[in-house]
Formats: sequence, structure tokens, C-alpha cells
Amino acid sequence: MARISMFNSPLLLGFDHFERALDRVQKAQSDGYPPYNIEQTSESGLRITLAVAGFTMDDLEIHLENNQLVVRGRQAEEDGKVYLHRGIAARQFQRTFVLAEGILVDSAELDNGLLHIDLQRPLPETTVKTIPIKGARRKADTIDVEAEPAEAGE
Repeated sequence: MARISMFNSPLLLGFDHFERALDRVQKAQSDGYPPYNIEQTSESGLRITLAVAGFTMDDLEIHLENNQLVVRGRQAEEDGKVYLHRGIAARQFQRTFVLAEGILVDSAELDNGLLHIDLQRPLPETTVKTIPIKGARRKADTIDVEAEPAEAGE
């Protein structure tokens, strides 16, 4: 069955990368672990906070891959512990966030089981450019004017 694209309008030229980004986002939303918040910290600042209780700094990795912020967590196996109940998740995870062009990752901090990742979104600059219009040169536009013959009395 053919997939219907929302970007198939002739008025949306060059937006195919948005369609690919939406596909990546849809695939990344399948798992709800670990839970996270996204907040706006300033006019151009964003913060992603992930609840990673039980993970240490050595258990976590953050990578930026092709405009995707990838957070991975893997805890080392604890030998010798016997749990009567295990309600704190200790599984590995990978959480992916698709970032817009130009968003910069400022810093990451682990504080009381929360991983904070600070981002900066540059403010868009308005640019206006005038495009000159050239006329098409046709053969009829270029008529050679012949020199007039000299008068007989001269």
C-alpha cells in the first residue's frame, strides 16, 4: 500500500527533510522510558530533563548524531544482590530527540537522579533579498541599423 505524504503539495518544495524527521520522531516515541520533561528556560534556551534514578555518570552517554540528540543508559550488573521486589527500573535505554538545524547543546548535568541537558536555539534572522528579473533576449530585439548612403552633393 502506498504511503500518503502530507508534504506532497507542489507548494511545499524542499520539505522532504521534515518528512524524514517526522518519521524518526514517530519511531522514537514507541518507548516511554525514561520519562522526560522539556522546558523553555529563556527566549532561546531549552532544557531536557530525564528521570534516570539509579544511573551514575559512568552509566550514561550523550551523543549528537545528524541533528539527533541520543541519550543512552546502561547500568553495570550487580553481582550477589538478591531482590525480594525490584520496582526501580535498571534496564538499559536509548532516548532520541530530533533537533532543528542550528540548535546547540550547551551542557549536561546529573543532579539527584535527573539528567539535565541544556540547549540553545538561535533566534532566526529575517532576511530580505531582491531578485533581479532579466529579460529574455530575442532576435527581433537586435536589429542592425545600416549606415545611410552619403548624399550626392557632398
